[in-house]
Amino acid sequence: METLIMVGQLLLGLSILVGLHELGHLLTAKLFGMRVEKFSIGFPPKIAGFQWGETEYSIGAIPLGGFVKISGMVDESMDTAQMASEPQPWEFRSKPAWQRLIVMLGGIIVNVITGIVIFVVLVWNNGETYFSRDQVIQNGIVAYEYGESIGLKTGDKILDINGEPYNSINDLTSGSALLSENGYYTVDRNGEILQIEIPRGFINTFNSEESFNKFVAIRFPFEVGAVDKGSGAEQAGIEAGDRILAVNNMPVTYFDQMQSALQTLKNQSAQIVRQRESGMDTLTIPVTEEARIGIAVSPLIEPVRRDYGFGEALSKGTSRAFGVVIVNARALGKMFTGEVSAKNVSGPIGMAKIYGASWDWIKFWSITGLISMILAFMNLLPIPALDGGHVMFLLYEMVSGRAPSDKFLENAQKVGMVILLALMVFAIGNDILKLFS
Repeated sequence: METLIMVGQLLLGLSILVGLHELGHLLTAKLFGMRVEKFSIGFPPKIAGFQWGETEYSIGAIPLGGFVKISGMVDESMDTAQMASEPQPWEFRSKPAWQRLIVMLGGIIVNVITGIVIFVVLVWNNGETYFSRDQVIQNGIVAYEYGESIGLKTGDKILDINGEPYNSINDLTSGSALLSENGYYTVDRNGEILQIEIPRGFINTFNSEESFNKFVAIRFPFEVGAVDKGSGAEQAGIEAGDRILAVNNMPVTYFDQMQSALQTLKNQSAQIVRQRESGMDTLTIPVTEEARIGIAVSPLIEPVRRDYGFGEALSKGTSRAFGVVIVNARALGKMFTGEVSAKNVSGPIGMAKIYGASWDWIKFWSITGLISMILAFMNLLPIPALDGGHVMFLLYEMVSGRAPSDKFLENAQKVGMVILLALMVFAIGNDILKLFS
């Protein structure tokens, strides 16, 4: 069932984005009087469709893209017979270069608008919930495996990133932080101010959603939230709302301190100092092999909740949408220098895993907005067979006054399709390797 949910979210998200992208091409083509022969979400073989006017609308069996076939255009259909005939007024090739340019940009523009709208609505509807810089400085962090590997320690108070204050603990693992040149965190460690370098290529560590949980988290004071039935804690009289002040004479303020103390007492008994309204007492509680005493905890700090008006959401959502493009452009550039590993490139399996095994509409739309902006960026790359390749040749035509020959465009399209196929195989190969790593 979890796999079905992941696949279902991926197919829905891609269908929406591909449909809107191709709709951008279709509407701009029809706006300039071009004949659109086919509109398809998914690649052949066709599993359903209908004819409306001059255009056949269909759904393909391979849901990893889509296409619009415009008369008189060199595209993935490689319809060379049509291109050999005399140009007709309704054909793509008969229209002015500026009109053809708008048609080729139509899908990218729609993806950008879609991404912006999604992020704006999410910010407007849901606001933001996060642990703030002030809370991090007040409580410090818990440094996990990846945090410790670069020199962070539990209890550190992170003051800034690259000399600049940050807003949320999530900013510590943002693309702009991890991709920065000579990046560093400024840390207050027991009153000593230190700079912790962000190593070159450290972003490669964060190649899955689970990896972010191995970096840092905010420290938090806590109380008992719930007690497991039949556990040692229940038998000893622990109740929801109790505070734990010490474990085996080790003072406990934060949850991670209790966890650390219990780790040294597996399969032993712990002396727990418990506080409640009636006072303090000491309880003897057995510790399991998993270093648990049978309680769930409730943090005693609340994340910051911020709501936005529409104007603020418009600015914030737009900034967030274009931030995705900037980070991906920087990551692509660093991939060519070797700083960012090409192993981070994901295909459909990786994308499905990002959506996750539970259906959460806020997460669904957040990821769909993210993918929409990435699709716009990737489609603008000057690779033949992508929209950006067509844009590159059209700009050459507009500047030089000479259009590339149909034969050249056909060969360029073939080269581009080989490149895209190779990239797809590489991405899917990465997905498969990650499954078994």
